[in-house]
Amino acid sequence: MPPPPRPPGPTPPEHPRHPDGRPRTTGRHDGAYAPDREVPLGGYAALTTGFATGVGLFALGLRKSGRRLPERVPPWDLLVLGTAVYKASRLVSKSKVAGFVRAPFTRRTADLSAGEVMDEPQGHGPRRAVGDLLACPFCLSVWISGALVCSYAVAPRPTRLVASGLTAVALSDWLQYAWTFTQDRVEG
Repeated sequence: MPPPPRPPGPTPPEHPRHPDGRPRTTGRHDGAYAPDREVPLGGYAALTTGFATGVGLFALGLRKSGRRLPERVPPWDLLVLGTAVYKASRLVSKSKVAGFVRAPFTRRTADLSAGEVMDEPQGHGPRRAVGDLLACPFCLSVWISGALVCSYAVAPRPTRLVASGLTAVALSDWLQYAWTFTQDRVEG
């Protein structure tokens, strides 16, 4: 049976397709969200739901255990935690050594300076969404921050120790860059 005739008016734009004919859009939208590329909205929704569920279950467990949340986070701890989140997100998303974590979801596209690499998400749907998360230090920092803050709420001393270690690595990186910059300036 032939398809029904189109109503009069402008022809709707054709959605971009993969070489194998599949539409480039995923999730439940008409392709207008990002018509020029694949956006795994369903995968993003699943990741966001997982994150929110994890935080909610943590809060519920904390409440049922009778523990109380800290009234506040001292400024020094906040600085150390923030620097640790920065460094951990760069380690997971950019370091050569953590490539094994990203490999099922990304492919390496370039080697950068200071032992960092550029990875590009691969696959479709949820796999692509995880690749987007793991290749983006800004995206990943939300998850790492959530983990560190939850850890800080129940075990501040060990969390502070781990965060201090990551902060020391970040400080060392900045000093390495300062040394290299100074050396390049002096040697001309």
